[in-house]
Amino acid sequence: MNLYNKTTEVIHYPTLKTVLMIERVLRNADLMIDREELKRRLPMKIMHQTLNLILNYLEERGLIIDSHKGILWVGSTSKKLKEAIKNGREI
Repeated sequence: MNLYNKTTEVIHYPTLKTVLMIERVLRNADLMIDREELKRRLPMKIMHQTLNLILNYLEERGLIIDSHKGILWVGSTSKKLKEAIKNGREI
């Protein structure tokens, strides 16, 4: 689903706080987790449509993999890797 597709009416857009909260839970998860487990780990309730919108955003950015088995954080936080990508050299 493209986030910018105007055919789907979005009832509620997420705040940055909500996006970062979901990101933190996914980063700290040891294994794949499903949507219901993700909702349980969040410190506050979130609308299902808002959650899906955030997950689509993170998937489009290449930070997560969202499959029928669950959601897995794949975004790298390695400063060395980011610097290598920025400079265009191989590690």
